[in-house]
Amino acid sequence: MKRRDFINWVGLGWIASSLPVAIAACSSGTTSASGDWQTVGTSAELDKTGQLLAKNSPVGPVLIIGTSKAKITAVNPTCTHAGCTVAWKAEAKKFACPCHGSEFAVDGKVQKGPATNPLKTYAAKIEGNSVVVKPT
Repeated sequence: MKRRDFINWVGLGWIASSLPVAIAACSSGTTSASGDWQTVGTSAELDKTGQLLAKNSPVGPVLIIGTSKAKITAVNPTCTHAGCTVAWKAEAKKFACPCHGSEFAVDGKVQKGPATNPLKTYAAKIEGNSVVVKPT
């Protein structure tokens, strides 16, 4: 066997053995059976107070408001002004930042500055006993 043929065979073998690793790396973005919906908590946790804060969820920090019997809303609770965690004020139906007073509507839009950008929102639903979200 010539040296060039040997190098070609070794190269082909390396490519063939690396293919499964490359395929696994490219398809690792979806981690749940229902696409890219991610579980962030249970409906029982949400129903206790009408809100659920998942600081370390698979999609990042998520604050879900509502109950398993009604419409739920999910936002990233990180204020777009200074990075503080906003709180849900149920009586006023708004998210409020404790650091500089920014206020956001239930859909994440800015109602009062100094923040100028809306909160990131997620699609949210109850699936069985789980609360699941999907970045929009």
